[in-house]
Amino acid sequence: MIPVTTFAGKKVAIFGLGISGLATASALFAGGADVIGWDDSAERIEYATSAGIPTADLHRIDWSRISALVLAPGVPLTHPAPHWTVVLARAAGVEVIGDIELFCRERHSHAPDAPFVAVTGTNGKSTTTALTAHLLATAGKEVGVGGNIGTAILSLKPPHPGRVHVIEISSFQIELAPSLDPSVGILINVSEDHLDRHGTMANYAGIKERLVAGVQPDGTAIIGVDDGWCEAAADRVARSGRRVVRISVRRPLDEGIYVEGDRILRAEGGVAQEIASIGGIPTLRGVHNAQNAACATAAALALGIAPATIQEGLRSYPGLAHRIEEVGRQGRVAFVNDSKATNADAAARALACFSDIYWIAGGRPKSDGIASLDGYFPRIRKAYLIGEAAPQFAKTLDGRLPYVIVGTLERAVAAAAQDAAASGTAEPVVLLSPACASFDQFKNFEDRGDAFRKLVRGLPPVQS
Repeated sequence: MIPVTTFAGKKVAIFGLGISGLATASALFAGGADVIGWDDSAERIEYATSAGIPTADLHRIDWSRISALVLAPGVPLTHPAPHWTVVLARAAGVEVIGDIELFCRERHSHAPDAPFVAVTGTNGKSTTTALTAHLLATAGKEVGVGGNIGTAILSLKPPHPGRVHVIEISSFQIELAPSLDPSVGILINVSEDHLDRHGTMANYAGIKERLVAGVQPDGTAIIGVDDGWCEAAADRVARSGRRVVRISVRRPLDEGIYVEGDRILRAEGGVAQEIASIGGIPTLRGVHNAQNAACATAAALALGIAPATIQEGLRSYPGLAHRIEEVGRQGRVAFVNDSKATNADAAARALACFSDIYWIAGGRPKSDGIASLDGYFPRIRKAYLIGEAAPQFAKTLDGRLPYVIVGTLERAVAAAAQDAAASGTAEPVVLLSPACASFDQFKNFEDRGDAFRKLVRGLPPVQS
């Protein structure tokens, strides 16, 4: 745990008593703050109270005694309208911040030179975070990994010059962290997402840019320049005097790091030198993972890791659960768990990796559907549609590729496994890449992926 000492002796309100909210309350207590928590969920309030966290309805407290409101990242700060706690806090002149901000203030106060890698982007955040941490651990560094990737940041060990924090940070968390100043900041890419929370693409992209714009003066901003939003951000951050390393998987660069085939190259003054190769690494399939690997490589280089050690780390990277994760084989048939693909853009990255696909898709649909995936349809032998989205997806696929509405994941796995085994193709792949949220049939995408893994391992003879 990171005791939050910067609010010692002060009263802090917390709204949102999920994993990060409970960790925040514990960290503030440990640092000497007076904490009061609340949530819209009676169940969470009851759990927090049983855990010894004081709770009270924030509608009824004296806000003049509150030093800060720590808001859970899932709670609206601005769009579509500020949450009622934000309205009350602002009316009383109380700052509204998040747990990332508390970490930043502790780092400023106690270990300002402690290495801090912050990672954001519309896609690839979790892989880039996990891979960067793996490269640093391969080099013998002590690494703390957390943030949006799953472990609340304040649950980690405190900042220390000999400890690297590698933290995934969402746009929701960035807007609650005005002091965010990593030693290495990574902005992978920006595409349309979360406009219900940020209003416009310009607002969303601007929030993402804040992570790299805030890099410490002697730090490094690593920015993918294969989309217009990030390319413009890289130019602005460079003009501010920060060191910028541009990343591309689409074209050679005169200065920066780019991917050509399987090779990651670093260019300086128009001269390129190979740093590492990702050829033959199953956990880094696809162009999207080439971008993730290039960003992680740039971060490792910025922290002084030698290319040979980076190559070793790339080859030993185990991959992320639920993201293009091979969970078993049945003869020639590979079973790949991509449950984390909760929208079409994410599913596209998995579909691009394989040629003979037996595709399990569906769940609770997103507004964009799957029409944008039509360029990948020739790779798909058959689709197996599950959940609430099945009728909608069937209309999109009708007349374009074979499909069957099976309803449940259990029936989908059984049918896809049978069809793939009978296909006669050299490398058939049963791919769970739903392009949907999971909440119609599962608790979350992890629960869905775990169920897929269990079903696959129940298809003998499957070699894990």
